[in-house]
Amino acid sequence: MSQDVLTTETNRRQLQQIIAGLSDGVIVLDPDQSILRANDAALAMHGVAQVSDLGADARAYAKRFALRYRNHHVVPVDSYPINRVARGESFSDVLVEVTAIADQEQRCWVHRVRSLVLADNHDEPESLVLIMDDVTEWASAEQRFEKTFAANPAPAVICRLSDLRYIKVNPGFLEMTGYARDQVIGRSTYELDVLEQAENKELAKQRLCEGSTIPQMQAELRLADGGNKQVIVAGQPLELNDEPCMLFSFVDMEPRHKAEVALRQSEERFAKAFRLSPVPILLCSAGDQLVLDVNEAFLDTLGYPSEEILGESITKVDFIDDKGARVRLFAALEKTGRLDRIDVRIRRKDAGLIDCAVSADTVNIQDNPCYLMVLMDITERKRTELELVAAIEEVMKDASWFSRTLIEKLANVKNVNSPQLPSVSFTELTARERDVLGLICEGLADKEIAARLKLAPNTVRNHVATVYSKLDVHSRSEAIVWARERGLFASQGKGKH
Repeated sequence: MSQDVLTTETNRRQLQQIIAGLSDGVIVLDPDQSILRANDAALAMHGVAQVSDLGADARAYAKRFALRYRNHHVVPVDSYPINRVARGESFSDVLVEVTAIADQEQRCWVHRVRSLVLADNHDEPESLVLIMDDVTEWASAEQRFEKTFAANPAPAVICRLSDLRYIKVNPGFLEMTGYARDQVIGRSTYELDVLEQAENKELAKQRLCEGSTIPQMQAELRLADGGNKQVIVAGQPLELNDEPCMLFSFVDMEPRHKAEVALRQSEERFAKAFRLSPVPILLCSAGDQLVLDVNEAFLDTLGYPSEEILGESITKVDFIDDKGARVRLFAALEKTGRLDRIDVRIRRKDAGLIDCAVSADTVNIQDNPCYLMVLMDITERKRTELELVAAIEEVMKDASWFSRTLIEKLANVKNVNSPQLPSVSFTELTARERDVLGLICEGLADKEIAARLKLAPNTVRNHVATVYSKLDVHSRSEAIVWARERGLFASQGKGKH
């Protein structure tokens, strides 16, 4: 055996010992392209157990493993790293995705590969070496970042700090600015300056040079069509492909600006309608019922100065004459959120009383629920109705057979569409009291009721008085109207005149 052969064998044994303990994957080829050896790390990176599973040579390797670039393009067989090193090429940092063709699980690894050509004493290639790092986890994390970055609806670009050139841009930025991707990627921050009109440009530029966080600030971004857009910009340093970078993110201020303008216009319209309305209006908080605002019509109608109303609770001002009505009104508001023309008696500052139909609704003021209450003075209407009822009662005292028909017509003529606050319920009357009320609605006098129910006249009069008290009415006609408004006894006595 010649000295050169002995030297070669010795070198290869030493090489075998060296690569066996390396964490990097190493594949050694003979100049004739046959695969001589591979360490455990290289075998693991291909999902195989022994060197023969890699293939006998570079050609067999290409039949067992499919390679793609990181952009998912197929690597031509001639460009496989194992074929390139077999041709004696030197290269470094080649990233490829490796998949075993026969692997049913379709496992995939990402290798960062470089080549090494070992020469003999005559400077001839003796061993061809592929050295690879398993960067699968890094590539997976990078892929997740890429997907997240692209899917993020917030406009964003990433520039490399070494040369201040943009290396990534997401669809949100392109959509907001109107640029095409190739108009951004590769351009420098001097050509497309996202900090050009920043409110604190000097600080932003300083932080960019330092590679530190750029706080949120308003800026004006130049658009592809030559226009400008108001934005909020911020910068966050990060590392991408082991290079320090800056992630710029943006918030488009235009929708917010439009919303603010629309809100301001809406508030102005509301304020004008509130102030100029001739009908008394009050705005109070829903939780503690503090008066937040009233219009001039409210102050004029109730005779209060604004300083005695604003900031005070409705309970303290106490302008609703009946405490029970006030409690029921706000209980109904809390339950349903709105009221429509509820009859309430209002007390002026000078103690005069006003009959009002109150309508209310829930509104949000600066995200706080409030009640907007409108008071319509119906004192004259009430007085007219009561006078009409009293006149009919007076005229028909001796014609009870006719008064019932008139009272029914009066109940229909009266504004029955004006609902009352829930007060006493019909079910709160006893069975006997309900019988008495029903017969009153039929137009029967006390003596007739006593005969119909087989009761003493005094007992009937007591029941009538109790019904009046519970219903808060003062005459037979008011009791009939109360029942008609609630649809009670509507079919009783029909055809009777």
